[in-house]
Amino acid sequence: MAQDVRKAVRESYGKVAKRQGSCCGPAQTCGGDAVKSRGRQIGYTEHDLAAAPDGSNLGLGCGNPVALASLKKGEVVLDLGSGGGFDCFLAAKKVGSKGKVIGVDMTPEMLARARENAAGSEYKNIEFRLGEIENLPVADNSVDVIISNCVINLSPDKKRVFAEAFRVLRPGGRLMVSDMVLEKELPDFVKESAQAYVGCVAGAMLKKDYLDAARQAGFQEVKIVGETTIRADQFEGDPMARSIAEDMGLSQEQIRGLLASVVSAKVYAVKPG
Repeated sequence: MAQDVRKAVRESYGKVAKRQGSCCGPAQTCGGDAVKSRGRQIGYTEHDLAAAPDGSNLGLGCGNPVALASLKKGEVVLDLGSGGGFDCFLAAKKVGSKGKVIGVDMTPEMLARARENAAGSEYKNIEFRLGEIENLPVADNSVDVIISNCVINLSPDKKRVFAEAFRVLRPGGRLMVSDMVLEKELPDFVKESAQAYVGCVAGAMLKKDYLDAARQAGFQEVKIVGETTIRADQFEGDPMARSIAEDMGLSQEQIRGLLASVVSAKVYAVKPG
């Protein structure tokens, strides 16, 4: 089951990386304006949207973890599921030339796109590595801050993700992620949908279980520092969500039920010093 999930996620996001339209829905619904509009909705400023290389923002996030991570000059930052590199580029500016940003992604097409975005640019303090977030290609106790944007929910083994995050963080290091969590259990037909899993819905954990998984890995001060419900207009404006709803044949009532179940949460935690 876990390998099937990884394969579906890898294939789906590989297709996204290859698209010029930069998002997950039908090509005619995608484009720079749609991606920027979604970026504004989830917390990015106009400066953020203009600062990173073209093609790095694929419109796949559910928040802005960089804005909440309080990054400092000289810090080493790790981005779990770095995609086209958008958050990595924003983080690189925050930590400066004496800092470093490592992006890890399991999709070769995403990695190629991120490296292409970084090539020939001013960003000399970013490195993109191929790997799974359950088995990070990163040394023990080597990272100051971990960020992630709507990716941990895609993992079939979230406890392992938090254990790996704990391993690579230095004592006193912090975790700041934006992710989808559940207010209540999803109906079985959604849980069993591979499309809904890829769309960051079916794989989401109950909020309490998500926070408990971080605590069980050893993290302290685990808390939600902000959360956002998904409005109907945001759902309609998200090509991936709309495409999944259409493919699954969801009624308006079922869509409203999903929106009441899922929230975007900003989760903070610290590795004891």
